[in-house]
Amino acid sequence: MTFGSFIRRERERRLAEDSRFSLRQVAQRIDVEPAYLSKVERDEVAPPSEATIVRLARELDEDADLLLALAGKISSDLADIIRRRPRLFAQLIRELKTMPDHAILRIVREVRDGDW
Repeated sequence: MTFGSFIRRERERRLAEDSRFSLRQVAQRIDVEPAYLSKVERDEVAPPSEATIVRLARELDEDADLLLALAGKISSDLADIIRRRPRLFAQLIRELKTMPDHAILRIVREVRDGDW
């Protein structure tokens, strides 16, 4: 699934229940032109900036990191964290890539709740 097709599907799913999710109204609320949002949804242009994606995520009640990943981007705060220790984070991510979700969640909880 592409970034644009995901956005369109989610916006139209919400539109079926709430007319506030028309392309025109969503575009206005996230501060882009309706024609531009239409092109994004049809994958005719590259995904928008991080700031616009974050506003779109908020508007659609979606996870911003998920939308950024679909757009082939990572949030600037994560990029800053990785830049501070690139070797360690690269190694960590490569080790995690084949682990099942439950194992990764266990590691996340341990790091979050750990007494360092």
